[in-house]
Amino acid sequence: MTSLPQAPGAPAVYLFYEQMSDGDNFMTSVYVRLKVLTEKGKDYGNVELPYYWADSYMSVDSISGRTIHADGTIVPLKEKAYAKMVEKNVDGKVMEKIFSMPSVEVGSILEYRFKVHFGYTPAWRIQSQLYILKAHYNWRPHSGSTNAIEWVSRLPNGAELNHGEVPGAGLTASRKFFDLTVADIPPAPNEEYMPPLDSFTYRVLFYYHSATSKEEFWRTQGRVWSKDLDQYIGPHDGVKAATRQLVSPSDTEEAKLRKIYASVMGMENTDFTREHTTAEDRAAGLKKIKTTDDVLARKSGDRNELARLFVAMARAAGLKAYVMRVVNRDHNLFSASYVDFRQLDDDIAIVDIDGKERYFDPGQRLCDFGHLAWKHTRAGGIRQTEKDTQLAQTPGESYKSSNVKRIGDLQMDEHGEVTGKLDLSFTGDPALHWRQVALRGDDTSLNKALRESLEAMIPQGLEVRVTGVDGIAEYDNPLAVHYEVSGMAGSSTGRRLLMPADLFRAQARPTFSAKQRTLPVYFHYTSITQDAIRITFPSTMKIESLPAKEDILYKKIATYNVSADQTPTTYTVRRNMALGDILFQPADYPELLSFYNKLETKDQEPVVLVHADAGAGAKPGR
Repeated sequence: MTSLPQAPGAPAVYLFYEQMSDGDNFMTSVYVRLKVLTEKGKDYGNVELPYYWADSYMSVDSISGRTIHADGTIVPLKEKAYAKMVEKNVDGKVMEKIFSMPSVEVGSILEYRFKVHFGYTPAWRIQSQLYILKAHYNWRPHSGSTNAIEWVSRLPNGAELNHGEVPGAGLTASRKFFDLTVADIPPAPNEEYMPPLDSFTYRVLFYYHSATSKEEFWRTQGRVWSKDLDQYIGPHDGVKAATRQLVSPSDTEEAKLRKIYASVMGMENTDFTREHTTAEDRAAGLKKIKTTDDVLARKSGDRNELARLFVAMARAAGLKAYVMRVVNRDHNLFSASYVDFRQLDDDIAIVDIDGKERYFDPGQRLCDFGHLAWKHTRAGGIRQTEKDTQLAQTPGESYKSSNVKRIGDLQMDEHGEVTGKLDLSFTGDPALHWRQVALRGDDTSLNKALRESLEAMIPQGLEVRVTGVDGIAEYDNPLAVHYEVSGMAGSSTGRRLLMPADLFRAQARPTFSAKQRTLPVYFHYTSITQDAIRITFPSTMKIESLPAKEDILYKKIATYNVSADQTPTTYTVRRNMALGDILFQPADYPELLSFYNKLETKDQEPVVLVHADAGAGAKPGR
């Protein structure tokens, strides 16, 4: 096999994948047989096996494998896998076991096996990045379990989940089994602006179900979660004392909360630094975190620990404050029908201020006061209430909250070379993105990322230098980035000079490339982008044409407008684009595609200048 007719150009293909789970031994055995078809397919020889570790809750071991070359030569896997921490949270760590298959070549078959030790129900995630010729899944639950087993699934046409019981022999009780065989599974969809793939790919997710209904499950589990959470949060004596020193009885409720928010934001967020070792904590005299008092004593914590500390301090200040645990919308969507608490990821805070509930995201470093990071907006989950818990969804944000303003003031010579300044300002999620980029690096890496971001927008002939960054750590103020640019911005065609009307759109590519759509269109957040470019040109030139004013509307959900004006030696182009929703169904796609095609065609209209002595036939500027 050198290619796959069902997936032309595929870098590799799964010849066979098998996942066998044994509930009595709390173990899953996985076998992979993969064929490398291209040079890019050799990357699949670098294997990363994710698992979740919490007090020996899960582990990966018994890794073995071999590479089989096209001539039949077999090279066994001798390299020992190593563990790497991907992420840490209040409940445990996301880890990876990493190893590389030996002597991988185009045409090689890679075989490897491993075991995952677990304490919960398996999840069969059937689609991957590659085409799968055949796959087999099997699970035998724990024989002593008396809870009912249910599942949610999305399977390809013709595939059927088989289940039943294997009779016991003698004193051995019968055992349930679940079995699925699938064939010719295409790769997971890969469309622009897709919803999280975990919510749309082929899969079977099992869960034990002791409640009489899904509503009862969430009600019962919610109460257990909330009770444990309140014991952790308190507020306890340390938080009470610190809050008394921080706020004044004469402060308004909002003033109290702003002080508390600033205090928590000033603490180390270990999601953006590094995990402290047990030895380091012991040397600093720090105990294991059991309550928010322990988080306060450390003045550091992960995103959920800091969110809970914020709630504890708000309660200590006399405010009604609650925790809501939500799904991270970056990788999944909440499903109430899948009764498994593990689908929920992050804690946010809800605080009643002057009789109105407001949402906060203190675990997201440098997130605006009174706002949520985009991955926590319009996200489902479970929340505390005054007397109970309930399923809920967080609100969305106004498109005005995430604002990007891009302003240019440039001088151009008669050859189309420009010099001048470009100033960009950000609020909301665009600002949060850059602030968190800064947290993960230093000034040099930040300036490099900011420079490369602008270089990807403006004409390629321009050289870019970052001259200043304001408000990088001031979450309540806009983030401003200042640039100086110089170089060739336009192109000459005889006596005419063509300039991109909006320099920030000079390298823009189409938002959508496909004519049809199978999945919804899913943007991260609503937003507004406002551009204004002023070019001062020599008196020896004049404007032949400017882009005509135009307004384009999509269902009052998205708007675009462009306009231009001129003086004898300047022209100014203004462009505004606002997006007021994040989710569009496939049926909406043709009209949405038409909207983007129109505005992107309009963006390509140039400004045309001619030399003043180019002849009397030149048309006046519009």
